[in-house]
Amino acid sequence: MSNERLLLVDDDKELCSLLTEYLSAEGYRVDSAYNAQQALEKLQSQSYSLMVLDIMMPGTTGLELLQQIRPRITLPVIMLTGRGDEIDRILGLEMGADDYLGKPCNPRELLARIRAVLRRMSPQAPVEGRLPEQPLVIGALSLNPATRDARVADQLLELTSAEFNVLAYLMQHAGQVLSKEQLTRWVLHRDLTAYDRAIDVHVSRVRQKLAPYFEQAGGESVEMIKTVRGQGYIFVYTADQVQG
Repeated sequence: MSNERLLLVDDDKELCSLLTEYLSAEGYRVDSAYNAQQALEKLQSQSYSLMVLDIMMPGTTGLELLQQIRPRITLPVIMLTGRGDEIDRILGLEMGADDYLGKPCNPRELLARIRAVLRRMSPQAPVEGRLPEQPLVIGALSLNPATRDARVADQLLELTSAEFNVLAYLMQHAGQVLSKEQLTRWVLHRDLTAYDRAIDVHVSRVRQKLAPYFEQAGGESVEMIKTVRGQGYIFVYTADQVQG
């Protein structure tokens, strides 16, 4: 049985009650908040392992709440998306969510997603997708899986758990093309589904966060992660040129 504490943030009290009952039976300690203000108060007073956050709430939306907390709170977040519009899901990922799940929400599927996200934070990952024990260093870029620190020279990179793992797996297999299927299994601990752009968004976010630190002559960004059309992504960076 798990001893992890979860925070459910959704204005649907009936859904929160149902999910709390289901997840509690699986060994999780579950708190609920029905609006953004309640969520902020709970986040300030209690430490959580993961937050399940509904995008569409009255007043401050889930996306707005995520945008507020991301600069200072790094706990994993799974977004619940009630709309069919893919833009909400992409926006959530771009703002730092780790994964998303559509509503109406199947409790068993949510449980699987929660376990997958928490598993990626654990050193006891499956061998196929396990991060190395030793730090990864390529040029000025270094990642320490033990402390989950990513740095360019001595500057800390602010990465979500999914972004850290994306970069770590790409660096670990530098020079090799990793398919979206592989990255989805290793990073999100689930299978790639049709129209699933979660990995694409996480890779894009990693690129954006690295770009300010690495420049070629003339100010152009170094292409560290290439897209191989129809195949996946490859980490190609080998230099150690740092901005400034």
